Amino acid sequence: MAFSRLSIPALALALAACGAEAPVADPQQQAQSGSPSNAEVPVMGPEKRILAFGDSLFAGYNVAKSDSYPAKLEVALRAQGVNARVTNAGVSGDTSAAGLQRFAFALDGMAQTPDLLILELGGNDLLRGLSPAETRSNLEEMIKQAQARGIAVLLMGMQSPPNMGAEFVEEFNGLYPALAEQYGTQFIPFWVAAVADKPELIQADRIHPTEEGIELLVSETLDEVTAALPETDG
Repeated sequence: MAFSRLSIPALALALAACGAEAPVADPQQQAQSGSPSNAEVPVMGPEKRILAFGDSLFAGYNVAKSDSYPAKLEVALRAQGVNARVTNAGVSGDTSAAGLQRFAFALDGMAQTPDLLILELGGNDLLRGLSPAETRSNLEEMIKQAQARGIAVLLMGMQSPPNMGAEFVEEFNGLYPALAEQYGTQFIPFWVAAVADKPELIQADRIHPTEEGIELLVSETLDEVTAALPETDG
């Protein structure tokens, strides 16, 4: 959950707040279907099931569940006529290792296999100074597990601030495009870029986007999500 213009001390402080204040729930208990108005939006075609799997940037830290990125993404997709159902499996404070530990459980607990996995993890690894090699290994395993189940993957990339050191920055920033190329996944290089330089769209912790910021992130990534959805027979 790092923005390139933020200092590491500020990020670490916000991470501590994120882990202390945000509830950690069973991914299935966090499932969302957006706002009640979704049912009034005409949609077409077979249902597209999306699993949004990540940390507090997906969980919706300090905003209403209906204002989280996955919930707003579902609303936006359905407004375009896409019969989308997005399950929010974001857990605040999760590292890539913690995500991997619950990944199979989250998939097994779904009534139907998702058509698309949106994988958004690594920000907390960055804040804790964990090895990029470890982050890459954990993300790789989740991608492999998803693809083994026939699930398409959209990888949400993050970027390291420059004060982590040139070698670390190069390795961390490079792991996302390298995984996307190796496994043929769809990929957004720095998915929070739209708000990274707009402090008015970031909460007081200087990490998490506001409701308006989330709206902008959905708008800026909607085309990529739509393109990542696999064709469904029937």
